[in-house]
Amino acid sequence: MDRQAYQIELVKKAQQGDKNSLDQLAMQSRDRLHTYVLRMTQQEDLAQEIVQESLLEMFKVIGKLREADRFWPWLYGIATNKLRRYYRTESTQRRVATASLQQKGSMHERQGGLEDLVGDELKQIVSGAMKKLKTRHKAVLIMRCYDEMPYSEIAETMGCSEFSTRMLFMRAKRALQKELSRNGFGKGSLLAALIVFGKMTAPSKAAAAEISIAATTVKVGVVAGTVGVATSKTAILSIAAAGMLTTGTVVMKPEILPWNSQNSHNPSGGIVNVIGDADKNSNLNEEYKWYFPQGPGSAVPVMMQAQFGTVGDSSYHQVLQNQLGNYFYSNSNNIVNINNHHMYDENLRVLQMPTDDPSMSDFISQVEGYKSNIMHVSVKDRGLLVIEPRKLSSGERPVPITHKNVLEEDYFQADWAATAEVIDNRDQMHYRGWTYFRVSGKINGQDVSGKGRIPFVYSQSIENTPWITMQIGSDRVLTDKSNEAYIYTNDGDTTELYKGGSFFTGLARPWMGLHAIDTVRRDAAQEGIIFETQYKEDSDKTVAQVKLINDNLTIVYDIDLINDVINNIDFINDKGYVGNLEFTYLQNIDGLDAEFSVRSKPRQKTTSMDSQGILWFTKLLE
Repeated sequence: MDRQAYQIELVKKAQQGDKNSLDQLAMQSRDRLHTYVLRMTQQEDLAQEIVQESLLEMFKVIGKLREADRFWPWLYGIATNKLRRYYRTESTQRRVATASLQQKGSMHERQGGLEDLVGDELKQIVSGAMKKLKTRHKAVLIMRCYDEMPYSEIAETMGCSEFSTRMLFMRAKRALQKELSRNGFGKGSLLAALIVFGKMTAPSKAAAAEISIAATTVKVGVVAGTVGVATSKTAILSIAAAGMLTTGTVVMKPEILPWNSQNSHNPSGGIVNVIGDADKNSNLNEEYKWYFPQGPGSAVPVMMQAQFGTVGDSSYHQVLQNQLGNYFYSNSNNIVNINNHHMYDENLRVLQMPTDDPSMSDFISQVEGYKSNIMHVSVKDRGLLVIEPRKLSSGERPVPITHKNVLEEDYFQADWAATAEVIDNRDQMHYRGWTYFRVSGKINGQDVSGKGRIPFVYSQSIENTPWITMQIGSDRVLTDKSNEAYIYTNDGDTTELYKGGSFFTGLARPWMGLHAIDTVRRDAAQEGIIFETQYKEDSDKTVAQVKLINDNLTIVYDIDLINDVINNIDFINDKGYVGNLEFTYLQNIDGLDAEFSVRSKPRQKTTSMDSQGILWFTKLLE
C-alpha cells in the first residue's frame, strides 16, 4: 500500500472510532502541522499551543470530514482559523507589533545550529518581513512554497475559490516583496528570501538542506534569485553570505520555460494541440482563461489557458498559450510538449471568445451550421482576464476581471507538476521566436515579390516587430510596418496611406495568440465574408484549406496546421485562376539582416485612407 493510500485508510479508521488509528494520525500530523504553524508565528510557545488546540479539534470533529483524501487541507484549515482568531484581538496585535527578534534564541536552540546557514542581518530582515504579513498571506505562501500544496487544496483550507487563492498568492508575494524592498532588497530577492526563511524555520538541519522552491513559483529566474538579493543602497549581505546563496546550500528547481537547457528537444515530432468544443450535453469539463493585455478587440493580442477534464484524472490535460510559447500538458504521461502551433479545433470549427462581438459570433455560427454555447462579456478594460467555464450552470456567466499582471503569475507560466518532463518540439525558427519570410507569386500576369518578418510569440513582437513589403509589378510597392502602412510608387511617392496592420489582415499573426486558421477566418467573419474549411487531401490532416467567397472572387488558403503559418494563397474569379502568393519561412537567418531591412518611409502626398479589411487582397487584382 502506498503512502497516500495508507493515509486515507488511517483517516477512515479514525473516523470509525479506532483509537489506535486516531493516535497514529495525531502523531503523523503533529510534526508537519508544527512546522506550518511555526512558520506562521515564528514563536515556539505559540506554535505548540496552536498545534495542541488544532489536534484536540481534530479529535472532536474528524467524523465531519467528508472526504478522507482531503485530510491535510482540512487540518490546515483548522490551524489557520485558530491563528486568525488569535491575531484578531487588539492585545495580541500589540504583542506581535512590539515583539522583536527576541525569539531568536529559542529558535536557535530548536534548529540545532541552523544559524550558520544564513547571516544574522539577512535572517532578521526576512523574519521581520514575514511577521508583518497578514495571516492569510503567510498561510498561502507557506502552503504553496514549502508544502507544495496545489491551489485546489489551498482553496479548501482558505475557504475560497481556486482563482481567489491564486489572486491571494499573487498579493502575498507582492506584500512580502514590498516589505523586503523597504530594507533595500531588489526585485529579484523574493525567491532567495523565501528559501532563507524556509531554512530558518525547518525542523532540522537535514530538512533545511532539502528546502527548494521552483523559480516559476515567484516568477524570477535562477540568476535573479541568487544574485539579486540586495541592492547597492544597503550592504545587507556579507560576501560570505551572498556566496552561500549561490552555492549548493540553496537548491532551486529549474524553471519549466522554453529556454531551459534541461529540456529534451524533439523538433521532428510531438503532440498536436487540438480541442473538441464541448457542447451543453458534453460530460467533458472545460475551463478557459482569456487574457487581453491591451484590452479586447478585433486585432489585439490574447493569451489563453484551457483545462480539459478533472484535475488528477488520467484524461486531464491542459493547454497554455502565453507570451512565451505554446504548451500542451497531459496528466496521463506527465509530459509537457512545447509546440510550434497554437491550439485549434480538430473539427475545424472557428475558435470563439467571450469578448467577440455577438453579431460576428452569430455570423460564424450561421456559416458553420453549429451554434456555440459561448456567453459574451462586454467589458473592454486593458488587462482584462475572462474566466469561462464551457459548461455553465443556469444563471452563470463568464467572470471578467481586470488584472494587469496576469503574465507575471506562475499559472500563466507553468501550472503543472514540477516533475513533468518537458519535450520541446519546436523547429529552429519557432525556438528563436521569430523569423524572416519571403513572398513570391503572380497576380493578373504581374510578378509579385516580397519579404517580411514574423514574430511567433507575443514576447518577441516588441523587439522583432512584424513587417511586410511587396513589389507588385514594376511600379507599385506595398509596405506595412505594423505602426503604419502605405502603397507607393518606385519613384518614392506615396499614393495611399493606411493604418498600421492593414496589410496583415488575412495573414497569419501568431504573435497575437491565435492559430493562423482561426485568424484568417475571424478576419473574414469580421467583414461578413462566407468561408469554407476542410482538411487538404493527402495531407494527413496537417494542412487545412480555407476558402473565402466574396462576390466573384474566391481566395483559397493552404494553412500548415503544425507550423501555424500560411503556405499559399490562390485567387480565383469567375473567369478562372488569376494568381497566387507563396510564402517561404526561413529556419536559418544568419547573415540576412542586410537583405531583410525595411525601406525608409516614402514621401507622403495623400491623406490617410480607411482600411479595407481582408478585402485589401482585391487591390492586388486591380
